[in-house]
Amino acid sequence: MPPKSTTSTPPTSPASKRGALTTAALTVVALAALAACSGNGSDASGGSDGSGKSSGSAAPTRQAGPAERLAQLMVTPAQVGGRSVEKPGEDYAFAASPSEVRLDKAVCAPLAYAMNQLPLGEPQADLTRVVKTDSMSDAPTYVTLTAYAPGGARSALSGLEKAVGACGAGFTATSKNAGTTYASVAAEQPTAPAGDERTAFKATLTVNGVTHALHTEAVRAGDVVAVYFSVNGMAIAQNRPSDAKPMPAVVNAQNARLR
Repeated sequence: MPPKSTTSTPPTSPASKRGALTTAALTVVALAALAACSGNGSDASGGSDGSGKSSGSAAPTRQAGPAERLAQLMVTPAQVGGRSVEKPGEDYAFAASPSEVRLDKAVCAPLAYAMNQLPLGEPQADLTRVVKTDSMSDAPTYVTLTAYAPGGARSALSGLEKAVGACGAGFTATSKNAGTTYASVAAEQPTAPAGDERTAFKATLTVNGVTHALHTEAVRAGDVVAVYFSVNGMAIAQNRPSDAKPMPAVVNAQNARLR
């Protein structure tokens, strides 16, 4: 269960706070995305573990657990046009778990989790992979799958939608590693109709005076939620404006796996 977020006292000068957090935001957001482009991950394809052996009587069918089920649902390179599907590096992760994240506005916690590959709500299991583009100058797409007990997925997506509506003026998220101030949040249309429920939003942040747009969308299919997120770390590192969106081919392929 994600812990309650603590609320910090807003600074007297938003500009001074943004400046104080600029270096940390660059380190976590940009370097994490650059690390995703560099490799050192593992293929995310899952599969059944049946031995294929037969016996005189049929063996009882073993039901996959939540973690195994997510591994089986995750897209494979063949399903995303041959792009690599890898485990993200952990060196530049914003936080290892929701319990490490602090918010100046508690209601905005789901947004911080979604944009930092952390599970929403009360998960049974979660799995994140990063799908890389063909060029390091392009933004990779992070895919986070989370499994829930009955009703948990619906509650998790509801909390995310509530946060989008309540955090339009932005918010600040901090962890032991860094802090990031998001200047604005706005709802937008998901890539395509999918699942039982879906939502999408755009967040902006400013690093060294340059504005960057980060896009996220989430889809619920039964008791599983898929979150897609993209950030252009190369553009942030090079002080170039960016508008990073999850690759439609990846979103559509993963959504198809959830059916």
